Amino acid sequence: MTGFLVTLASSDPLGHVLDHDLHWLTENLQITQHVLYLSLAAALCLIIFPMVARQMQDGIPRGRGAGLVEVILIYIRDEMVQPFLGDDTRKFVPLIWTFFFFVLFCNLLGMIPGSATATSNISVTAGLALISFVVYHAVGIKRNGIIKYVKASLLVGPPMLWPMMIPIEILSQIIRPCALAIRLFANMVGGHLMLAVILGFAGILSAENFFLGTTITVISVASCILLTFLELLVAAIQAYIFAFLTTVFLSLAIHPEH
Repeated sequence: MTGFLVTLASSDPLGHVLDHDLHWLTENLQITQHVLYLSLAAALCLIIFPMVARQMQDGIPRGRGAGLVEVILIYIRDEMVQPFLGDDTRKFVPLIWTFFFFVLFCNLLGMIPGSATATSNISVTAGLALISFVVYHAVGIKRNGIIKYVKASLLVGPPMLWPMMIPIEILSQIIRPCALAIRLFANMVGGHLMLAVILGFAGILSAENFFLGTTITVISVASCILLTFLELLVAAIQAYIFAFLTTVFLSLAIHPEH
């Protein structure tokens, strides 16, 4: 048991969040663990949702899986997107669904032992945030025109305050995608790091003092089981938050005067 814990956690406490080259897979493409699991998350989206769509062709889901997916899709559409986007819901809800499930699959794949969490890579979360950033600004410009959009976004308050407000508004536009990227990245890294530290601590104590180590090991394993369920909840919550904030930013871009 001691050797297993030391190998599992102490020897590589960041195994789920650090990226590694997969030389066994290919040397030319330089595919890393995060690239691999990012691709697997995309593949899951491309495989699962056409299957679900076929099971819901007549509006009635066939099977528990399709029913569960339908509940999630309807909740996101009616409770998240509709209140903010109104008549534009049908146009943008596929994008929000895609963000939610893609981030969710990335998070959940990282919970598999021996796997890697793609969303624990700041480059991945920054890329997702950049896509969101480009989309909602492009939609805002297309809907309002570039002159009106820039004025509504930057020229806030009475003219005498513009010299102060313009830098603040520019900074807020930069902070939004940064908040999307850093929040998702930090939560995914933090959860896996906590699990690794607890297991590593148990492994080290077990190696130094058998009786004390055994007691700490039992407590640590029980704590890790509870934290793993918490991590599953965090994986879903972070996917929801990413999709929710993208919806809010889309609403602000479509109606910049509000």
